[in-house]
Amino acid sequence: MKRRQWTVFLGGAAVCAALGIGGCAPAAGQAETTAAQTQAETALPETAGELAVIEDSAVPLYSKPQGSYVRIPTASGSVTYANGPVTVDASNSQNGYVMIKYTGNVGRIKVQIDKDGLTYTYDLNARSAYEVFPLSEGNGTYSIKVFEQVQGNSYSQAFSQTINVSLASQYEPFLYPNQYVNFSDGSAAVQKAAEISAGATDALGVVNNVYNYVINNTTYDTAKANSVQSGYLPSVDQTLASGSGICFDYAALMVSMLRSQDIPAKLVIGYTGSVYHAWVNVYIDGVGWLDNYIYFDGTNWSLADPTFASTGGQSDSIKQYIGNGANYQQKYCY
Repeated sequence: MKRRQWTVFLGGAAVCAALGIGGCAPAAGQAETTAAQTQAETALPETAGELAVIEDSAVPLYSKPQGSYVRIPTASGSVTYANGPVTVDASNSQNGYVMIKYTGNVGRIKVQIDKDGLTYTYDLNARSAYEVFPLSEGNGTYSIKVFEQVQGNSYSQAFSQTINVSLASQYEPFLYPNQYVNFSDGSAAVQKAAEISAGATDALGVVNNVYNYVINNTTYDTAKANSVQSGYLPSVDQTLASGSGICFDYAALMVSMLRSQDIPAKLVIGYTGSVYHAWVNVYIDGVGWLDNYIYFDGTNWSLADPTFASTGGQSDSIKQYIGNGANYQQKYCY
């Protein structure tokens, strides 16, 4: 589904032009059109007998799903690359992901996906089963490498492949689950998102309902934050059940819920000052990406005034906050 990024409000003569109306009534004091002018303007061209069918342009809008709408990544096998124990299925790269399977015996496997010098590093946790990895950096050439652990932080490259990616839309990578934003049809988080979004009438309403539910029913786990180890992956259903988590958990839960409601959302990791933190970028039809809309400052989660989206950005304070990119340094998005 295509998503509009701009809403144009037309008035007066612009409305007439947009609707194809021959002319607007003259304003007070404006000269009436002469008969000669009228005859000249309405004269039919020589090709007047030719007919053309011109369809009206559709305006794509967010269509709120009944219940939920979960996209399931698949390894269909139509485009694969293999070397030894590694197989990469790139059949659905246009949807913003690849799937990788490792069948070897090495205990720890790393995956690196690089585009234009920005490298995403993941653990590959499954064995003899596909895992999904996002292509988060848009169209272009990606380098995919798989490494087997030798000892400690030393790894040997087992696989390397370059693929060219042309996304069906820029939103595709941010609608599917992956290992950081991990949900499925049967996830309790997906069912809860459908429940709390049932009364919302538009995407902004869903965002507000999801956000308010998560922050009102989840507490920040300081002990976990002080002890979490590298390689930690959020479990959205565990966060939902326990009612506690770290910033990664909050963001993963929010993004999973929003994606299951067919709303593109990014889990973003980066810095504000010296604090390593997380925030959620949400796409709203007619407004665009709301960068830093939901963010974690190292202590608290905050939500920018929702009137920013509902009024198309008429609040100067919100526009200044959202637009102040100097306060945020994105490192990765998932």
